[in-house]
Amino acid sequence: MLPTGTHAYPHAVAVPGRNAAPGPRGSFAGRMARLVGRNWARLGYAYHVEPTWLTVNRIKLPVRGLPAALAGTRIAQLSDFHCGAHIPAGFLENAIERADAEKPDLIALTGDFIDRGPRHAASAAKLFRHLKAPLGVFAVLGNHDFSVHTARGTRRHPGLDRVITDALSAEGVNVLRNRSVRVEREGAGLIVAGVDDLWSGESDTKAAFGGACKGMPSVLLAHNPNTVDHLDGLRADLILSGHTHGGQINWPGLGRLLLHKNTSLWSAGLYPVRGGHLYVNTGVGFGWRLRFGVRPELAVFTLQPA
Repeated sequence: MLPTGTHAYPHAVAVPGRNAAPGPRGSFAGRMARLVGRNWARLGYAYHVEPTWLTVNRIKLPVRGLPAALAGTRIAQLSDFHCGAHIPAGFLENAIERADAEKPDLIALTGDFIDRGPRHAASAAKLFRHLKAPLGVFAVLGNHDFSVHTARGTRRHPGLDRVITDALSAEGVNVLRNRSVRVEREGAGLIVAGVDDLWSGESDTKAAFGGACKGMPSVLLAHNPNTVDHLDGLRADLILSGHTHGGQINWPGLGRLLLHKNTSLWSAGLYPVRGGHLYVNTGVGFGWRLRFGVRPELAVFTLQPA
């Protein structure tokens, strides 16, 4: 049984300039004018339209051994908020309100709550103050929450992870740092596990699943999708990640130019992995305002028996 749903990344978005009427044909000047005009229109669209044009992707996922009581469980995922002065006022709030409007049973927030340093930690956490779900609101930290911006980078703000964790916890968000919890519906259990970001050097999947029932269906929150390579045989039926932003730019004819080869394997969307599913969310916010063919997203999953 395969996953189904409105998993619709706009790789071929209708944007200004793409179907523009041709100019004088046959001359180099005419061709250059069309090229410049088309790409100038695309850049305008990429700056003014797509960065704040949220898409909602609803996906039905089969899960092996899912108890009947958990059939139909809905999980909403938001990722990569990058809270800071550069994010338009009201945009993050709107994304969170739309997640709440989906009436999910469980909410997963997969990291990068702030963009740079501790200045916006408290305001980022307050965004989730009124966010509730019957089975809980869970989060993991991203590399920006550790102030680590490259795979081999050093922390620019030691202790930032603790600041972010405390701020989120104070607003009722359950931050999973290499640990798991068991949530229930009508006596049927689901493991929700979370690991620290891979680049932090503190990600520990074994600790996250330590003590969890091995035969129980599970959801793993892991900011970096490359965490899938560190499961070491642990069961994770659904891995929810972010981090890549889908490259933010999927330029016609050139693809996702900004993705490193180590992340291009899991750029965006749904992937079958190790008997389960990996979902890479394109994120809500951004470090620099430019998106093309990779809209910000809210993902909503409905779990079904396999």
